[in-house]
Amino acid sequence: MAPSKIKNFFARKKAEAKLKFGVAGPGRKLNSTAPPPTSSSKASSSKGDVYVPPKRSEPSAQAKAAANAALARFEGKDKKEFNTSLAAIRAQVRKELEAEKKAKEADVAEHDGERQSSTEQQDAEAKKDFAVQGVYFRCPMIGEEVLPYKEWKVKIKEFLYEQLAADRGLTACLIIYNCNPKDKAEVCIETLSKCIENIVNNPNEEKYKKIRMTNRMFCEKIKVCEGALEFLHAVGFAEIELDGEPHLIWSEDNIEPDCSVEVLLEALKASEPIPLELDRNLQVLLPSQVKRSNLPPDFFRVSPEEIKREQQLRTEALEQAQILKTKAMREKEELRTINRYKFSLIRIRFPNGVYLQGTFNVYEKLSQVYDFVHSCLMHESAEFTLVSPGGQKFDDPEMQEKSLYDLRLVPTVVFNFSYENESKSLTDYLKEELMLLIQSF
Repeated sequence: MAPSKIKNFFARKKAEAKLKFGVAGPGRKLNSTAPPPTSSSKASSSKGDVYVPPKRSEPSAQAKAAANAALARFEGKDKKEFNTSLAAIRAQVRKELEAEKKAKEADVAEHDGERQSSTEQQDAEAKKDFAVQGVYFRCPMIGEEVLPYKEWKVKIKEFLYEQLAADRGLTACLIIYNCNPKDKAEVCIETLSKCIENIVNNPNEEKYKKIRMTNRMFCEKIKVCEGALEFLHAVGFAEIELDGEPHLIWSEDNIEPDCSVEVLLEALKASEPIPLELDRNLQVLLPSQVKRSNLPPDFFRVSPEEIKREQQLRTEALEQAQILKTKAMREKEELRTINRYKFSLIRIRFPNGVYLQGTFNVYEKLSQVYDFVHSCLMHESAEFTLVSPGGQKFDDPEMQEKSLYDLRLVPTVVFNFSYENESKSLTDYLKEELMLLIQSF
């Protein structure tokens, strides 16, 4: 079941880009394993200078009494232990120092725990004011779960590594693109493509079939990327040692069964992120449940700390300048504000007071908002329009083809819903199953 998902991914790419892919057969695991690391340690000791006690005069009666008291404290100890009392003292000092260190660590951990608990409490309080708890996605290629972006990245990585045994070459291409930072992945793909193209275009040149694994280019551009070595193994490279250094040597005999260099090269160039679909996170709310427009960090392109700092600097600059803003200045500031956001929270208020809420990418079209509302209506064929709080109607077809960003409907907007034409007599709005989503306090 799982391997077909990888093949289907590239089959869709073939249909879109008209690439001539072959059929990748089942892979095989490498039989070579690195010997377990061994380590040995030898204890070493060194003798210090022999201590020669100085000649002393006969001890006084007071000194003898002190000596007898000391002997009494060591009563029951053999002579050897008494003679090594210096080592015992050192051991005791070491023990007490370790105990003191542990006590300090425990104290620091306790304070860190208190700070963390305080931070978590503050975060929990802040979340209560969020209009929505986050941004969520689906991944049809893997499953139907609805998860935040970061959780999907982890899940995608786990999924791809599970497929390596069955479709090593094709899966390695997707691992390179999906499990590494974009800039590193693109450099790695470019470098790998050049290496493979050299072999394809110069089949008799042995220099292109050997890669020294300690080479700086290899270490900085290929080795640092997950999936790169798996791709090289699948395309025909095997690791061997030459002149005391590890090398990758290409041979046609090492290519994955039922595959070819050309197929894997095209797959590498066609690789792209596994697509995630934005979930609308649909909610139906009563007026009393509509919270303020505080948005969680997932909505922003920059961190909340950077936004707070920027707002503070702007406020200070305004207070110092004390000037009237021109239209150009206002437009520039408006653009700077909406450029902070990746997503927009859209709310539609119905005449019965109920709100419909959904999450949209800022580059989605207004027509997609209309489609969203259509899908939620009890009468899906009814004609309606969305009206801004200022009374502007967003019913112009040309306007609906513009993005939320272009229409400045970012980061939040509340539309008033209104039936149009023959539908004005309708009094029902949302589907019954959606009305059941209204949360009770």
